[in-house]
Amino acid sequence: MTSPTRTFFTLPSLRRLSPLFVLLLALMVSGCGINNIPTFDEQAKAKWSDVQNQYQRRADLIPNLVETVKGYAKQEKDVLEGVIQARAQATQIKVDASTVTDPEAFKKFEAAQSQLSGALGRLLAVSENYPDLKSNQNFLALQSQLEGTENRIAVARRDYIEAVRVYNTELRTLPGSIWASTVYRSYKPMQTFSATAPDADRPPSVKF
Repeated sequence: MTSPTRTFFTLPSLRRLSPLFVLLLALMVSGCGINNIPTFDEQAKAKWSDVQNQYQRRADLIPNLVETVKGYAKQEKDVLEGVIQARAQATQIKVDASTVTDPEAFKKFEAAQSQLSGALGRLLAVSENYPDLKSNQNFLALQSQLEGTENRIAVARRDYIEAVRVYNTELRTLPGSIWASTVYRSYKPMQTFSATAPDADRPPSVKF
């Protein structure tokens, strides 16, 4: 009686199949969300860079704005000095990628920028008392640039908040929470901006 035929995988056949196994394994891994955390992390950090760039753009406008106002309203010394000091405090705070995962550092950054926004609001408010200043072409150009920058800041903050929401949600929900507790244990939740006032998420009005 003839014994049943047995089929064995030879070494050459396994070698031919191995690329297929590797491809299938890669597809299985990519489909289980293992890459989501670092992907969302990079996206959120990119949005954070946009926020920094827009705040820096605003800081760069302030010296010329202060000098222009000073030419027409030297007596507004306290207001002018307040803007200069607020700008100095905002720009002296060390800000990098680690800031978004450090609650204390993020809080200091947000507080400094809020203080600068308030000082700028007071500076622009006093210009109402100086018609010549309000009609000065240099002032009007700076006012327009500042208005545009404040709008860009609002957009950048909004995009960052959404990117952080996606990233933090991935850390807390399945299957992301599994990867966060194993493969990506060094990844921490990111901080986001808080609304300390009903209109805190709106750019200050700089129209005259």
